[in-house]
Amino acid sequence: MTDEYLVANASFLRLLKEYNEHKSLVIAYDFDNTIYDFHNKGVSYQNVIELLRELKRINCICICFTANEDTEFVKNYCKINAIPLDKLNENPDFFKSKSNKIYFNALLDDRAGLIQVYTELNLLIKLIKK
Repeated sequence: MTDEYLVANASFLRLLKEYNEHKSLVIAYDFDNTIYDFHNKGVSYQNVIELLRELKRINCICICFTANEDTEFVKNYCKINAIPLDKLNENPDFFKSKSNKIYFNALLDDRAGLIQVYTELNLLIKLIKK
């Protein structure tokens, strides 16, 4: 038998099932080079930022999960740019754990298959809004 989540569309179907069950998802997102131009290359990241805004509109919890140590800068950047930020490197309130890994249903990260997750979450939003 093939690994469960190496089957085409399996991760999307899981997101859809979880959203339909809970009417919400927990979306974690990286900061540097995912929503913020860390290397000052002139990149805007507007597509990911707008996706996060749309996810918030459908009742998702948005958590910035970053190694950037300047947490005040991260918080201010999100506030100034109207980027949803429910938690910063913390679990959602309903999930209690002593682990350093936070709980999420999907992760938007420039180093972790960003295009796949971005595409799946956009499709999810389209289906929900129908």
